[in-house]
Amino acid sequence: MPLELNARDADFAARFDALVKSKRDAEADVGATVAAIIADVRARGDEVLHELNAKFDKVDSRKLGLRITQEEIDEAAAQVDGTTLAALETAAIRIRQFHARQMPADDMFTDAQGVTLGHRWTPLAAAGLYVPGGKAAYPSSVLMNAIPALVAGVERVAVCVPTPGGELNPLVMAAFKLIGIGEVYRTGGAQAVAAMAYGTESIAPVDKITGPGRDYVVTAKRMVFGQVGIDNPAGPSEILVVADNKNDPAWIAADLLSQAEHDEVAQSVLITDDAAFAASVGKAVKKQLASMPRGNIAAASWERFGALITVKDLQDAPALIDRIAPEHLELAVEDSATLARAVRHAGAIFLGRHTPEAIGDYVAGPNHVLPTAGAARYASGLNLLDFMKRTTLVQCDERSLRAIGPAAIALAEAEGLPAHARSVAIRLES
Repeated sequence: MPLELNARDADFAARFDALVKSKRDAEADVGATVAAIIADVRARGDEVLHELNAKFDKVDSRKLGLRITQEEIDEAAAQVDGTTLAALETAAIRIRQFHARQMPADDMFTDAQGVTLGHRWTPLAAAGLYVPGGKAAYPSSVLMNAIPALVAGVERVAVCVPTPGGELNPLVMAAFKLIGIGEVYRTGGAQAVAAMAYGTESIAPVDKITGPGRDYVVTAKRMVFGQVGIDNPAGPSEILVVADNKNDPAWIAADLLSQAEHDEVAQSVLITDDAAFAASVGKAVKKQLASMPRGNIAAASWERFGALITVKDLQDAPALIDRIAPEHLELAVEDSATLARAVRHAGAIFLGRHTPEAIGDYVAGPNHVLPTAGAARYASGLNLLDFMKRTTLVQCDERSLRAIGPAAIALAEAEGLPAHARSVAIRLES
């Protein structure tokens, strides 16, 4: 049964604290295996990719080639029906428009001492995208990861995708074709991450790796961090819905299950000020589970990690929300904007009764790659700036160096770094 909490109960604080601290992503201990794979790829390059393709995906990439040709991409993409392709195009347009508005501006100014200061933004030279293969087909994830890089001006976007049985997923290939990505490699797992980080004979190294994956991929991304940049390693999906009793319980149940169907360790939480409404939502969840295609997965998530929380007043919700720091937050209440202003920690906020979280997964425009497991306390969702760097600029002339140089000399001497002091002082002696 999902957890049922009521703020009026004496043990509410303790039980809510246990909910916040509960661990859902029982991460497999794959560190040693992943480290060995990374070392092997660095030592033997393509040969490791061929061997593991044959072992795990039953693919002869020596014969087919590691790189998926444009002809193969086009042929697979042609299998996608017109309606789905049009939906992908709608999503791509909206994602591109939203992220284009994030483009930062360079800045230069001269301060009162005559020092010219500023900063400039430049895109990364190369980004790598990991795309899951097999039964998991998420073309929306391709769009969400690749489009910000392209809008930022990244010149090279390389993709690794496993192809179990040698099959190319038509939806994923259609997404590649739609946004113009042609550098795609048939390889997955930790070996793909290692190849993008360090390079092989066929795959040139990149500067940053993003994209979802399971234990081996997430662990590999953590291990190559420093050699390359990475996005936030994602944990199980989660949603927190704040709703009053003016909502249709079936709508809220559908929203909760939209995340529960992702994974057995996903989490769906409702906060409401009406215990009877919470009970109605619970019944609606049970009813919808009976007819869901992914009902077994969603039921496991709901039974183990779901929660129905009743508070005295919805104004008490923000404090609880900030404790959880959810990936997705729905505010299905009358004045959602006011409530949202009281929330500090959430990956993405969906305002009002007609804004289900699922709209954000596909076509709203903001990125659906969001911080999970409480990381919204310190992290943001994937965005344009993840694919850009800010470089600061400083220029002194003789007058401005004389104005601020003595302070630099004094600080350098205080820190016991005389060469630092001398490099400034020598210019002031003439």
